[in-house]
Amino acid sequence: MPSGRIGVMSGFAIPFELQVGWRYTRSGRAGRRNGFISFISAVSMLGIALGVAALIIVLSVMNGFQKEVRDRMLGVIPHVELMAADGQALTDWQALARQASRTPGVGEQLRGAAPYVTSQVLAARGQDMRGVVLRGVDPAHEGEVTELARRQPDLLQRLQPGQWQVLLGVEVARQLGVGEGSALTLITPGGQVTPAGVVPRLKTVRVAGVFESGHYEFDSTLVLMHLNDAARLLRVEGPTGVQLRLQDQQAARAVAAQLQQHLGPDVVVRDWTRTNRNWFDAVQLEKRLMFIILTLIVAVAAFNLVSTLVMTVTDKRADIAILRTLGASPRSIMAIFMVQGATAGVMGTAAGVGLGLLVAFHVDTIVPALERLLSTSFLPASIYVISRMPSDPQWGDIVPIAVVSLVLAFLATLYPSWRASRVQPAQALRYE
Repeated sequence: MPSGRIGVMSGFAIPFELQVGWRYTRSGRAGRRNGFISFISAVSMLGIALGVAALIIVLSVMNGFQKEVRDRMLGVIPHVELMAADGQALTDWQALARQASRTPGVGEQLRGAAPYVTSQVLAARGQDMRGVVLRGVDPAHEGEVTELARRQPDLLQRLQPGQWQVLLGVEVARQLGVGEGSALTLITPGGQVTPAGVVPRLKTVRVAGVFESGHYEFDSTLVLMHLNDAARLLRVEGPTGVQLRLQDQQAARAVAAQLQQHLGPDVVVRDWTRTNRNWFDAVQLEKRLMFIILTLIVAVAAFNLVSTLVMTVTDKRADIAILRTLGASPRSIMAIFMVQGATAGVMGTAAGVGLGLLVAFHVDTIVPALERLLSTSFLPASIYVISRMPSDPQWGDIVPIAVVSLVLAFLATLYPSWRASRVQPAQALRYE
């Protein structure tokens, strides 16, 4: 029986190594040929399937979490910010925006520009006081750069210059116990010098409305005011920066680098990936660590195939000896058991990918059902920014997971297969 050729006894146009390897995968011990999969092989396949499925589900949830937070974040903040390096007000923000649009490679990406002024202040009502971020915006241009202004244009139009009105995030309003029409005191950093000493600057404003961005951090810290009123309150001559919106948010870092090079050191350029760099770096680090940890679980399951194949080799010593006497080479014997192990790896990986995708695409229904069943919440909004479990399966994660699983399963077959190829027919048949 030549190595790697069609089995002369079977008559089928299939290499006999594949036939015998598949037969060993389907059968248990000798005398039980009708069994579908032996118990030990089933356990190995199940371990691989669960490991692969867990890896796909976890990475899909992390992708969805990152995408959900990013989209909500970019609904409130711009893609790129331009500020004077000395921190002073811009004399002509529109000229700076036009200069940015003439930067090579930026003009086709630019979709809108708007001025702003921002500072941290204290918001107080009675005995309640909260640190908030005051952002002065121009309602006429803000819709060009943020989704929040586009979704609620009527709300933003309530901000009129000289009226000293503000819009509060829903969590800020809840924490301070205020609503539309309520009075609020803003305390700005720095004070004014009087004969009695330095007195903080206070300004009573009226709440014109409450907005909800869907991002807890902004809903609990952001206060919007008309640009002119905010500039007067903060004692600046005009906007301190320009917000830019791009066609492709993923190009923000490259665009920011081009703008910084074109505009020179007098302008500070920040993109959204750097403004929130710590959060996104932490998510990427967690994703890499989870991939490594869960890959180890897949590796443990894959190397269970070693024990499976070693037991099979011990059980099939007589069969191996007979095949050797019929002319099978050691390489053919090795190929038989590699086929058996690889088959278990392929079946386990395929089942894991199928199970993982099934759960990943239905997380939005599975998790709420579990929360109702257990009467708990897996994602409190105050801790995890969002309150529902998102999922975003990506082929860029799924394909490497499947490849790693198959490679580990293949590596696990090498030693037992080599051991089978070393079986000596005379010794194996001595007691048969």
